[in-house]
Amino acid sequence: MTRPRTRSAAGTLRIVAGSLRGSRLSVPDRPGLRPTPDRVRETLFNWLAPVIEGARCLDLYAGTGALGIEALSRGAASCIFVERDRDLAQGLRDNLARLKVAGGDVVHADAFGFLAAPAPTRFDLAFLDPPFDAGLWTEAARRLEQGGWLSDTAFVHVEAGQGDEFVPPPNWRLHREGRAGMVLYALYRRSQADPLS
Repeated sequence: MTRPRTRSAAGTLRIVAGSLRGSRLSVPDRPGLRPTPDRVRETLFNWLAPVIEGARCLDLYAGTGALGIEALSRGAASCIFVERDRDLAQGLRDNLARLKVAGGDVVHADAFGFLAAPAPTRFDLAFLDPPFDAGLWTEAARRLEQGGWLSDTAFVHVEAGQGDEFVPPPNWRLHREGRAGMVLYALYRRSQADPLS
């Protein structure tokens, strides 16, 4: 099945709301790069409105950084962006500098390699949006949960393609979910320590 390559305008996307509302991010043409559509980000952050202020965020498969930058625009305290593609990581650093975004830190690393290290903090919100053809959701979620990366009641946003399999840890409860074309997105909330860890 051909995976969706959703994009705002040709080569750009916009920050939907907050202090950076209307700012544009460039979207390079890279295999597997699939920025979260504007309307999905708008819905997601409407769900998160009561908890986004002051949140510590982790954008694990950052790409353009649209999710993490949207979070910072709306009042999150900080966001670590993890991106394994060197050029995308540098582009993200450039965008953060151009927009004068405080609280963003870009890490050039593979997500699993990053999660193998000790967690520098416990995150209140994590974005889990890997390339659709890689099948990484379930293992990434397991590592987030068992590695001590999440606060006690953290939220985790997951995006997947229709028909992709995602098995959340047993203590993640589905909070909200939606669909935009072939993209399925869901917001989970961590409810307790994983009994299997």
